Amino acid sequence: MKKPIIAMSIPTGIGADIGGYAGDFGYIARRFAKYFHLIVNPNAVNGGILSAINYDMSYLEGFLFDKFFKGEIALIPKKLYETNKIGIIFDSAIPKNILNVHLNTLSALKMVQDIDTIAIEYTKKPVGVEIEVENNISYGNLKNPDELLFCAEKLIKKGAQAIAVVCYFNEDSEDENYSNAQGIDPIGGIEAVISHLITREFLIPAAHAPAFLDIDISEKIENPKVSSELISSTYLPCVMQGLSIAPKITAFNQGINFKNVEFLIIPSDALGSSAVLSCVENNVKIITVKNETTLDVTKNKLNITPYMEFESYEQCLNTIKEVLLIET
Repeated sequence: MKKPIIAMSIPTGIGADIGGYAGDFGYIARRFAKYFHLIVNPNAVNGGILSAINYDMSYLEGFLFDKFFKGEIALIPKKLYETNKIGIIFDSAIPKNILNVHLNTLSALKMVQDIDTIAIEYTKKPVGVEIEVENNISYGNLKNPDELLFCAEKLIKKGAQAIAVVCYFNEDSEDENYSNAQGIDPIGGIEAVISHLITREFLIPAAHAPAFLDIDISEKIENPKVSSELISSTYLPCVMQGLSIAPKITAFNQGINFKNVEFLIIPSDALGSSAVLSCVENNVKIITVKNETTLDVTKNKLNITPYMEFESYEQCLNTIKEVLLIET
């Protein structure tokens, strides 16, 4: 790995002003990736039919992100043009007409980008997605989580190196404030639950794409932060593109581990994550950027002293380029 390695996290479902919507952190991730190899969570780069991912980023779901900084795993990033074989799980609750849109999407991804879908599995029972929002944080439950585990195991036995999951979300997942880029993502929390379920059990890259009953494309000019979702009838493309080049998960001493990371960059009021606390324990430098969320977990409340603090991501990028002696 020739570039210095940094990690950037935008926690899911907490309404981050930048990155809490529909791929609206993507342009920032790509600017940093010009100079660094980024370890990023899917929330930072996914944008419906669009994705900010490239080979200078390691796409790492939240549970694995935390395990990485605990020192329990390491990563082997994909080499240029190297890709994963992806297994797909479809919730049996998805209506036929909506499922057909997703199947056409998979065909398009194969034809246009040669993304390798090794196999598809359908759950025998509906997964039963239940969405909850409390204290401005989204979360939720699954009625039949074992259905996903059963399908994932079958796909892995068929050779899948990463797992994409598509669950059905009914009209309860809609939120007018979020659509206006003013609130939290109501499905972000339960999406994390779904991906965590797979990665926790199998230590394999996984990500979720929701399937909605309404797949209409908006004809209105909307807030740019949500525009990529408004032009998307399915969210599979960003998930498939991210998983296609997600890193291999390996033992701590067999790949890139937290000791190779220069900095973890995190919103300044969202410092309570497992990854941040592990960085403090393992002496990984933490950089905070002003990026308001619904949380209020600051350096003062945790008695944490960041290595550096910035008012913007642009200021952060310009400074750490100088710190690591990178020429513009």
